[in-house]
Amino acid sequence: MLDILMAGGWALLPILICSAIALAIVLERFWALRRSSVLPPGLGAEVRQWARSNTLDAAHLKALENGSPLGELLAGALAVRDRPRELIKERIEDTGRHVVHRMERYLSTLGTIALIGPLLGLLGTVIGLIRMFLNVMMGGIGDPMKMAGGIGEALICTAFGLIVSIPAYVLHRYFRSRVSGYVVEMEKEATALLDDLSAPRPVVRRRAPADSVSTAG
Repeated sequence: MLDILMAGGWALLPILICSAIALAIVLERFWALRRSSVLPPGLGAEVRQWARSNTLDAAHLKALENGSPLGELLAGALAVRDRPRELIKERIEDTGRHVVHRMERYLSTLGTIALIGPLLGLLGTVIGLIRMFLNVMMGGIGDPMKMAGGIGEALICTAFGLIVSIPAYVLHRYFRSRVSGYVVEMEKEATALLDDLSAPRPVVRRRAPADSVSTAG
């Protein structure tokens, strides 16, 4: 394996760097986008119950906001729960944009690596062919090993560029699809909470004391 890497020449170095960056992003995103981390089970129903019982304070909202992306979205709505429905909806949309941006962190970098991988491989191919032609110009075609070195460098760079870019592209699409699915479920939970917060509260009428009624009679 080391001999293959050495045969790829210096043009293989940026491809290897991109592969290391892509691997780090994939591992980090797999951990950050776990379902239990983004959408804790039962959190939406629990938050709606808190809102109905009015057992929320600033510390409670802060813990909810820092717990998960869904919690941050719902905490944004609860922070303005006494405002009109339109204002609560605007707060949900504003918070949602920030949440989605964080869930898509590093995905643009992964997509860029998927795009430039074949280009770096092509660059290595061109460099290898140029090296081969220069060797031929300087020493003729009497030594096949000089030609083989340039051709080998070209093929190795092309292969490694594709090996890096294909998984990077597939995983980039996978993570984008995963985020989109989470966004749909978070919208459902936010809409359910918005409906609860916008529902009219029942008015509890207090009955007059019996002695005051008799006195009035």
